[in-house]
Amino acid sequence: MNTGLDEILETSTNFKSGPLENNGVYPQSSRFLIKFDESEISNIFSTLIGTSSWDANLKCFIAESTGLSNNTTLAINALYENWGMGTGRYLDSPEATNGVSWIWSDYSGSTSWTTSGFVFGTTGSYNLTTNPSSSGGGVWYIDAQSSQSFNYYSSTDLDVNVTSIVTNWSSSTFNNYGFIVRQTESQEFVNNPNQQVTLKYFSRDTHTIYPPQLEFKWEDSVYNTGSLTVLSTNPSYVNIQENPGIFYSGSVNIFRVNSRPVYPPRVFQTSSYYSTNYALPEESYWALKDLDTDEYVIDFDTTYTKLSCDDSGSFFTMYMNGLEPERYYKLLIKSTIEGSTIIFDNNYNFKVVNG
Repeated sequence: MNTGLDEILETSTNFKSGPLENNGVYPQSSRFLIKFDESEISNIFSTLIGTSSWDANLKCFIAESTGLSNNTTLAINALYENWGMGTGRYLDSPEATNGVSWIWSDYSGSTSWTTSGFVFGTTGSYNLTTNPSSSGGGVWYIDAQSSQSFNYYSSTDLDVNVTSIVTNWSSSTFNNYGFIVRQTESQEFVNNPNQQVTLKYFSRDTHTIYPPQLEFKWEDSVYNTGSLTVLSTNPSYVNIQENPGIFYSGSVNIFRVNSRPVYPPRVFQTSSYYSTNYALPEESYWALKDLDTDEYVIDFDTTYTKLSCDDSGSFFTMYMNGLEPERYYKLLIKSTIEGSTIIFDNNYNFKVVNG
């Protein structure tokens, strides 16, 4: 069960330190802040997750990467201090300065980020001996941290488990001021421009399918076949029902899965054998791809995309609010039958539209 929150309240991606002069060159450290709609998060817990086991992942998609080393690590922390996004946009002329910056948590000259005397359990950037005027850069909780490491060959998309941070928000252990995403201290302030790693991610204002998401996953599968026979022979036929082909972005749909052997055993009965539905094996899963890019939007997951089953057959529930509207998607089913793992890809397509 997955739903992706892309209702972002605030993001800041141009969040840099002042120049650190080093033999005439000016390397900079860059971080970004992101906050998701708190009411939407509360609604997911109260109406969908309930007492089920769950996980939350922060997903950001790479736009550009340079200088990647073999041990680059991004740290994701819960912010301790509030901030304001402002109204500026990339390449604005003149540049807008009414939002968060490296020094200020709001518009320029308002409230500066704390740089000393931190509250217990929190920290932030230290005074840079080479340029103390560059102090700032946010204040965050020390223990509320997740991380993801990259190397030359790994994907640089950010997909990191932030369950512990969201748990602290949902329990009101601390306020939800969003995330700060940054490189580790040992990588941020390297005074050698030839060793600086640059990772740029799509923001909420992207005109692509890649805005940041806070993805929630929870376990809600039930498996009770009733009087149905479990499919156990190959080749097999699988078809997805309850698919009108178009869904509004706020829709919730239960997809029914019909399955049977391609070559049924010969038996005497009064009804058509081809109208008999089988239950897929318990270890069966669903996934979702973007039809244009052929990328997994929701990958197979042995816990969170497990098919359910009742006496009518296998099924799963999908929440369309986590999908980008005006896009086409493809459903896939994976199951293990007669010891073989099979992915059924028979053009089970649909479109999500605004509404």
